[in-house]
Amino acid sequence: MDSPNTPAAALNCLVTGATGYLGGRLVPELLAAGHTVRCLARDPGRLRDHPWRARVEAAAGDVTRPDTLTGAFAGIDAAYYLVHSLGTGRDFEATDRAAARAFGEAAARAGVRRIVYLGGLTPAGVPEQELSPHLRSRAEVGRVLRDSGVPTAELRAAVIIGSGSASFEMLRYLTERLPVMVTPNWVGTRIQPIAVRDVLRYLTGALSLPPEVNRIFDIGGPEVLTYRDMMERYAAVAELPHRLIVPVPVLTPRLSSHWVGLVTPVPNALARPLVESLRHEVVCAEHDIARYVPDPPGGPTGFDEAVRLALRRIRDAEVATRWSSASLPGAPSDPLPTDPDWAGGSLYQDVRERAVGTDPARLWRVVEGIGGEHGWYSFPLAWALRGWLDRAAGGVGLRRGRRDPERLRVGDSLDFWRVEEIEPGRLLRLRAEMRLPGLAWLELSVAPDGRGGARYRQRALFHPHGLAGHAYWWSVAPFHAVVFGGMARRITERALADPPSPSLSPDGATIT
Repeated sequence: MDSPNTPAAALNCLVTGATGYLGGRLVPELLAAGHTVRCLARDPGRLRDHPWRARVEAAAGDVTRPDTLTGAFAGIDAAYYLVHSLGTGRDFEATDRAAARAFGEAAARAGVRRIVYLGGLTPAGVPEQELSPHLRSRAEVGRVLRDSGVPTAELRAAVIIGSGSASFEMLRYLTERLPVMVTPNWVGTRIQPIAVRDVLRYLTGALSLPPEVNRIFDIGGPEVLTYRDMMERYAAVAELPHRLIVPVPVLTPRLSSHWVGLVTPVPNALARPLVESLRHEVVCAEHDIARYVPDPPGGPTGFDEAVRLALRRIRDAEVATRWSSASLPGAPSDPLPTDPDWAGGSLYQDVRERAVGTDPARLWRVVEGIGGEHGWYSFPLAWALRGWLDRAAGGVGLRRGRRDPERLRVGDSLDFWRVEEIEPGRLLRLRAEMRLPGLAWLELSVAPDGRGGARYRQRALFHPHGLAGHAYWWSVAPFHAVVFGGMARRITERALADPPSPSLSPDGATIT
């Protein structure tokens, strides 16, 4: 038998659900541990935007169609079952049951040595028939896989804390958007949340389980909290004002799921089963998994730290990697570019694009010269008024100007902006340092159009902080056409009117 500290040998792993929340984060963890990975997907083309795509094999297949599974299991040592049909219709329990049976049978025929399944934590002492359909189906899927003849590790978790998790996103939006909440009684339900990094550690570590282990493991973080506790703690970590929470008994799970659907962008088809699952306490009855996957030196991640990690990408203002596929995420708690549109918190955008009949270097010269004496190319009174208001509120206002009239570098102050990133000839990203109920960026980019001209793209981004942030965005949104639309138009007009620009070398120096 392997000792608890013995890492699993390199295995050939099949991952279902790789296009989903946990699967997309598990794959790079398995690769980093030295395993090879094959991803099963109904449409392998949906994997193309994942940063790890070139390092895995993709197999077309559907767990609801047994005839498509045989080839996917060829040569596989361990298989991860991370799919479910939650929110797909009234008969999702029957669909889940049949899919799990087909998956288990295909794994057994192929000689797979281990199945790892992530299910939902169920309340102790509650008969299965009294569980919500969501939890009842998760428990049944685990039973079907354990009965397949393939040793199965069924890990059961409650609320997973990480950007992109549907449960966490529901918590995030409810807390951020409602400073005063009239809530259902389920806000008093005790829950044992777990950080996504710990879930992934257990999923990966389950590969080293002894071959005879075929059982359920409860997994959770170090704290047991009520949903109300979690909202209040989230508000504290996110530096939001104290939330006033007033539970009322008349909001049933069905009614409150519609309330969640109104307040948050989480689809109602997901919100309803999640809310129904909050009727019962979900607390770990054991921590036996630590016998095989030892806790890290500091113990499992606490709730506050898990939330802090989930918010880190925004707090560090790494907006380019948060909301694009520019690079790998820095941690499992970070959003992925393939997450649903409603994941990762609110981000408002105003995007303007224009074709410019001049060379990109001439357009870039105008972009890099923005601010200071050149101004902001639209509605000067509006910019001046915004600067005066910022000064009145104790901010920096527009008086700082710029260090150099022509060149910018990372870290330069630019009126009430700060240069966060600059790629000479291509990209200028500014971060607002004015007083705002949120974080704001202005991104200006230049690209050749392939026909001797240029393409100008301008993005204003705003991540609101609490209800005040949302109110601020919508209060100024009616002026965006004048301010941002005018800026895009006049910048491009100025580029056309300016004399030809010297060429730029890759480091931004002029070539004479």
